[in-house]
Amino acid sequence: MSDSARGTRTGSVLTHAVLVLGAVVMIGPFVWQLLTAFKSLPETTTVPPPLLPREWLWSNFAAVFDVLPFGQQLLNSLIVAAAVTLGQLAFCSLGAYAFARLEFRGRELIFALFLSVLMVPKQLLILPQYQIMSGLGLLNSLPALILPGLFSAFGTFLLRQFFATIPKDFEEAALLDGAGRFRIFFSIMLPLVRPALAALAVITVMHTWNDLLWPLVVNTAPASMPISAGLTSLQGQEWTDYPVLMAGALMASIPMLLAYLALQRQFVQGIALSGTKG
Repeated sequence: MSDSARGTRTGSVLTHAVLVLGAVVMIGPFVWQLLTAFKSLPETTTVPPPLLPREWLWSNFAAVFDVLPFGQQLLNSLIVAAAVTLGQLAFCSLGAYAFARLEFRGRELIFALFLSVLMVPKQLLILPQYQIMSGLGLLNSLPALILPGLFSAFGTFLLRQFFATIPKDFEEAALLDGAGRFRIFFSIMLPLVRPALAALAVITVMHTWNDLLWPLVVNTAPASMPISAGLTSLQGQEWTDYPVLMAGALMASIPMLLAYLALQRQFVQGIALSGTKG
């Protein structure tokens, strides 16, 4: 074997070793969560804890419904995630199309100011948003979780990158045929940016589903909480029932896994293209 071939093989082995190590690190917490969901409480507090449960306790999953309004909170999360995602797809695509394809005075300056929102930490917006929701009488309601998430500077930026790369010939041909701006937007532009829309949808659903701080601020009633906030109530100051908590977290992650599996190809394609288009 030549030195060049030996070096190539060594590099390939090292690359695969790093990838396997990364996969173990990424999957390890999920596997530990899965095993903990079937253990008894004494097993989770033993030092060192056993790797496998001595007895697989399916009752931990049923116990989640006894200590939480799990079904209602799961429904709340589904409604909020669906509404926020649809809102962002609608508003972000309209804004992105305007910034990418329409000519108007001050467009670049307005877009730069729009992107400056990304530099503002999310925590700074909590107080004014809370005051607005309180003034509207929307505390402890689903609209309080939905309204602040309908707009996204990141989503607008992501979609603008795609709209900007579409050849102008499509629009010019449609204009010559008598199509209006909204007809061009809905019939021509949106189908062409479908991968980006899928990527934004998956990102928005994951972010909304896992959001914790804002739901804990505006919704304190258990029946109006999403599942991410509801699971935190299982953590007590004195002790925590980790098997029940892990069982609840495991069930709460199933909708996200299904959504990712359904949109996996579009999500990967959208992220890849967003990194190559300027």
